[in-house]
Amino acid sequence: MSANIQDIRTALSRVIDPDTRKTLALTEPELRITPAGDAFDITVTLGYPLYNGQQGLRERIEAALQGCGALPGQINFESRIISHAVQRGLRTSPNVRNIIAVASGKGGVGKSTTSVNIALALQAQGARVGLLDADIYGPSVPIMLGLSGKPKSIDGKSMEPMIGHGLQTNSIGFLMDDDGPAIWRGPMVTQALTQLLSLTNWNDLDYLIVDMPPGTGDIALTMAQKVPLTGAIIVTTPQDLALADARKGLIMFQKVDVPVLGIVENMSVHICSNCGHSEPIFGHDGGRHLATEHSLPWLGALPLQLDIRVETDSGRPSVVASPDGTASRLYHEIAHQLAVHISTQPADTSAARPGVVVRKS
Repeated sequence: MSANIQDIRTALSRVIDPDTRKTLALTEPELRITPAGDAFDITVTLGYPLYNGQQGLRERIEAALQGCGALPGQINFESRIISHAVQRGLRTSPNVRNIIAVASGKGGVGKSTTSVNIALALQAQGARVGLLDADIYGPSVPIMLGLSGKPKSIDGKSMEPMIGHGLQTNSIGFLMDDDGPAIWRGPMVTQALTQLLSLTNWNDLDYLIVDMPPGTGDIALTMAQKVPLTGAIIVTTPQDLALADARKGLIMFQKVDVPVLGIVENMSVHICSNCGHSEPIFGHDGGRHLATEHSLPWLGALPLQLDIRVETDSGRPSVVASPDGTASRLYHEIAHQLAVHISTQPADTSAARPGVVVRKS
C-alpha cells in the first residue's frame, strides 16, 4: 500500500463538508479508517440526518484518498445527533436532544403546515422526531396528522405521546372537546404549554419541532425564556405586512439568546392548478431579503399550491402523501438545511454546570 492511515487522516483533514462548510472531524468514532486489502474503507459520522447519499462529500473524500495514493474502498456515512447549547441558566430535556421553535410573528402564513412537513421530512431522513402543538387557542396538528382521541396515561400523572405517521406528538387539541374553544387567560395558557411539554413522555428524540402560536405574547415568551431551545426558525410570506411581524419575532428570540437558525418563505409564488402559471401575488423574495438583512441562513421557499393545502387538510401532509412531489422535495431541502445549521451550533454543556444547592442554616 502506498499510503498509511496517518497519510489518509492528513489528506482527509483538508476535506470540507459541502453542507456544513467545515472540515471533517478526524478522531474516532467520527472518522473510522479500516484497511480492506489494498484499499481503505472510510466511515464518517455526521451530526445531521443523511440526505441524498451525501454525494458531494463522498466525491471529495474519494479525491482526497486518490490524492495521497490510497485506493478508496467503501465510503459509508452514519448519523449521530447530539444535544446542542440552550439558553443560559437552562438545561436540555432528558429525552429530547434539540427543541426547535417554528414561529412566524403573525397567523395565516402557513407555519403549522411548514412545521408538520419539516418534522416528517427529518423523520424520513432517519431522525427521531416529535411535534408539539404549542398553539393553545388554535391547535391544528391533530387535523394535520389525522389523529383523534386522547393521550394515554400509564401512571395517572404523565401522558404518552400520540403517534401520527410515525411522529410522536401532543396538542391541547387532544385534551379538549371537539370545537371547544380555550377561553383561558395568559397564566393558564403558559401553564398548559409547560405541562404539555414536560408531562409528555417523549421517547428519545433527536428533534422536537414546536409549532408556535402567532405573535410575541405569553406563550412565545414562555418558550423563549423557560424552555431549553436549541434555536428557532421564522416562517413568513413575501408580503410586507408578514415580514414586519416576522422581523419582530426573530428579534424577540435574539434578545433572549435563542439562535435564529433560518428563514422559510411560504406562499412565495402562486402556481395555478389548471395551467401551471406562476405569479408572486404576495410579493417577491421578501423572506430572502429578511434573511440577508439579519445575516441569517436562507432555508428555502415554498409555493402557494393547492395540493399542499388539500393534503394537509386530509391528515396526510405533502411529505407523506406525495413523497416524490415538488413540495415534498422542497420540504426535504429545508429540513436538511435546518439540521445542518443545528449541527454547527455549540454542543450542550448544561449537564456539566453545577446545580443550585440550597442549604438550611
